[in-house]
Amino acid sequence: MTGPPRARGAFVFSAADEERQRGVRRMKTTATGLLMLVALVYVLAKYAQNAWGAGGWAGYVAAAAEAGMVGALADWFAVTALFRRPLGLPIPHTAIIPTKKDQLGITLGEFVGENFLSPDVVRARLRALGIGGRLGAWLAEPAHADRVTSELATALRGALTVLRDSDVQAVVGEAITRRAENVEIAPSLGKTLERVVADGGHHRAVDLVCARAQHWLVTHGESVLDAIQGGAPGWTPRFVDRKVGDRVYRELLRFVTEMRDMPAHPARGALDRFLTDFAFDLQSDTDTRARVERLKAEVLERSEVQDVIASAWTAVRAMIISAAEDERSELRLRVRSALLSLGARLATDGRLQGKVEGWIEGALVYVVTTYRAEITSLITETVAGWDAEHTSRKIEAHIGRDLQFIRINGTVVGALAGLLIYTISRALGA
Repeated sequence: MTGPPRARGAFVFSAADEERQRGVRRMKTTATGLLMLVALVYVLAKYAQNAWGAGGWAGYVAAAAEAGMVGALADWFAVTALFRRPLGLPIPHTAIIPTKKDQLGITLGEFVGENFLSPDVVRARLRALGIGGRLGAWLAEPAHADRVTSELATALRGALTVLRDSDVQAVVGEAITRRAENVEIAPSLGKTLERVVADGGHHRAVDLVCARAQHWLVTHGESVLDAIQGGAPGWTPRFVDRKVGDRVYRELLRFVTEMRDMPAHPARGALDRFLTDFAFDLQSDTDTRARVERLKAEVLERSEVQDVIASAWTAVRAMIISAAEDERSELRLRVRSALLSLGARLATDGRLQGKVEGWIEGALVYVVTTYRAEITSLITETVAGWDAEHTSRKIEAHIGRDLQFIRINGTVVGALAGLLIYTISRALGA
């Protein structure tokens, strides 16, 4: 039964690491047992040769066992020297990993920077991957397009949630105000008004105003008469004021009614000429344009206008969040459709694939070129922060089992080499 992961220095030793360590210990026992076996064989062979007068075979066995011991001891020393000092002796160039940890980190960082983060390597690897075609085929699948759309909607909601409304409102308000202040609106207004008048687009507005004015005069006739009489001199008789007021009211009502009912009324023509002249002045008259700019500045400075501009963000934000949350919203449907279309084109259009791959290559090459030092320093600084002893234990847990095979191989190869050398020596009569 394995326990929870156990922290050691800068590392966490998991249950898998503990199992690896047990494997290393088993292999150490096997390699050491093999060393003891060849040592025992050597002792017995020598004893048989000296005490019993055994034949030539004992010499061959003793030579093989002796060389096997030498090979085993040499490889034991080499493997042990990687992680600690053999027998605790301060032998130079031992305990390499604990003592050279920082240098190994620097070397590893340089190796990664030169062989993995160079522009040529990045470009070659990306071209071999064919990202454009793969990405297109992946996006062309409806399920994948739905997934990307959902992730984009989640990211958009998260971004809008993190942003503070007051900050965004201030930025939006300042941007709109600055844009409005830097752009002269009189010429644009003049061109628009000129087109409206030329197309007769203002006629409906004039019809509406005349109709509303005629209706108001009919409905509020007494109020109009009272207003006219109230403005008359105090010395005129009342009946004269009444008669004058009644005449003015009837003439005013007749004028408005005729203007409402007669498209060719002279007043309408005069209004057309006025609007045409005003449109021309907006585009070419310096004084008129200056007055419009002053009016624009006064309007923008009003607190009510600034409040409206700032509140626009709140409305837009609510609209975007609502659209992002609704799977059937027009926003998400359009994004999904665009992704499917992009995927279909990427999967078949080699020219588009080249463009996309070029953009990706350029972006990654810029990153590795600009930030290669920072990336490699992450490796060196991380290694430098590790505890030397625990680093050695962690590495040994991962590769120590294979290193013990070196000891076993050294024992076997040494024995075979010793046997071969002894055989050749005997054959040559040494």
